[in-house]
Amino acid sequence: MFFRPADGHGLPHNPFNALIVPRPIAWISTRSAEGAEGVDNLAPYSFFSGAAYDPPQVMFASTGTKEDQDGTKDTLANIRATGVFCINLVEQAATQAMNASSATLPADASEFDHANLERADCKTIECARVAQAPASLECKLVDIHQTRGAANFVTIGEVTGIHMRDDCLVDGKFDATRFTPLARMGYRDYTAVREVFELSRPDD
Repeated sequence: MFFRPADGHGLPHNPFNALIVPRPIAWISTRSAEGAEGVDNLAPYSFFSGAAYDPPQVMFASTGTKEDQDGTKDTLANIRATGVFCINLVEQAATQAMNASSATLPADASEFDHANLERADCKTIECARVAQAPASLECKLVDIHQTRGAANFVTIGEVTGIHMRDDCLVDGKFDATRFTPLARMGYRDYTAVREVFELSRPDD
């Protein structure tokens, strides 16, 4: 099968997301512009990746809107206002809480409360993080790029602080087999990463 996206695919559901798999989930926490008194927001994004090693940078894409935000979602609106955000890793044990945090809530409601999640303060930025996440990356905004489409934005952040849960550190390495990473597939599908193997590069 071949199709041009501009012409449509003719299938019951758009296959695009199902072709980019598996995708790690950035569980992004932000705080509204009122500072320490602001609302702590939390939402999952699966268009997410690392962007650079030195300095360490990450990127994610926001592709939707909310009625109570100006052409975007709470996450991006908060980042624009404060210049900071935190990316929390998602483990399978947090699947239901992650899903609950994807609900469309008013901007003045906290997904931490809605999903009954414990929060902790970040150390390098004014923001909350998911206390029990296997790891959290504190980020300061580098840039926001609007791509094609009215509500499509790519955000790049520099990582200024990293939290790693103690039980995930083994022999000096962060060991993802100590928890079960959750990843996004296509449609409504997810996968749990349970198998890991090592592969050396030809020039190692």
